[in-house]
Amino acid sequence: MALKIRMSRGGRKNLPYYRIVVTDSRSPRDSKFIERLGTYNPLLAATDPNRVILDAEKIKGWLAKGAQPSERIAIFLGKAGIIPMPKQSVRPNKSAPKAKAQERVKEQAAKAEAAREAAEAAKAEAAAEAAPEAAA
Repeated sequence: MALKIRMSRGGRKNLPYYRIVVTDSRSPRDSKFIERLGTYNPLLAATDPNRVILDAEKIKGWLAKGAQPSERIAIFLGKAGIIPMPKQSVRPNKSAPKAKAQERVKEQAAKAEAAREAAEAAKAEAAAEAAPEAAA
């Protein structure tokens, strides 16, 4: 039996709450599990100590028995210092702006730069006009 340490969803619509469980890898996400190892509440702030609660002793025991953590759980365990921090895979940036949006961003940056330069030039001109008047 292949064991996985993964999340099982709880809570209601738009209010997720996850249990960190050890289960058979072939079983569905929210079905039966062997043992509960912790919780994850994504609604809490990232700095909140109650966001991820892990039972380190139980997790170490299951890892020794051959249970494999899911990618997200491996990150949690790495941050907790239970296992070495896993190498995170590079994924396609689906949410990255498309070509037109990137062009608009470049145009806005260019306009902002031109406005800044124009403001500096106007400031320099004003200073140059004020300097001869102050000397006279």
